[in-house]
Amino acid sequence: MKKALIIVDMLVDFVDKKGALYCGESATRIIPRIRRLIQNMRKQGAAIIYLADSHEPDDREFELFPRHCVKGTPGAQVTSELKPLPADYVVLKTRYSGFYNTNLDEVLKEVSPDEVHIVGVCTSICVMDTVSGLRSRDYKVVVHSDAVADFDLEAQQFALKRIEEVLGAQVI
Repeated sequence: MKKALIIVDMLVDFVDKKGALYCGESATRIIPRIRRLIQNMRKQGAAIIYLADSHEPDDREFELFPRHCVKGTPGAQVTSELKPLPADYVVLKTRYSGFYNTNLDEVLKEVSPDEVHIVGVCTSICVMDTVSGLRSRDYKVVVHSDAVADFDLEAQQFALKRIEEVLGAQVI
């Protein structure tokens, strides 16, 4: 079975305590779990895909959230504990879904996975919207509940329930 692992927004601005939009301790705690998943998936020959928020300085998203992950800033970089390797894919995005105005669809067509695994932040925003896009394209999706984090525990619980019950992804 061919797999892909999508790592959503594990960027300095989200996972570092000094980050512009720090997701809290839960985001920091999932880093070792994600690192192990990346290592295991690489051993299985899985494609490793990083989704990375990447905004212009005047992005309209900043009307909703503080400035974060501005192109070219340290906050827009993948956290040092999870740095991509040259063979990994890095897909820059400007909105919640990994599919909106990105090449994620093309990357997945190239990789052609039987199963897509998802980890990262924020469960109720970018993770859920990306899972929705994957399911709309009929990918089998597995969300690792011990490797996702959110600003809000209640929102995370709702999102995981929706991901499983409405979107039909497997939550493990």
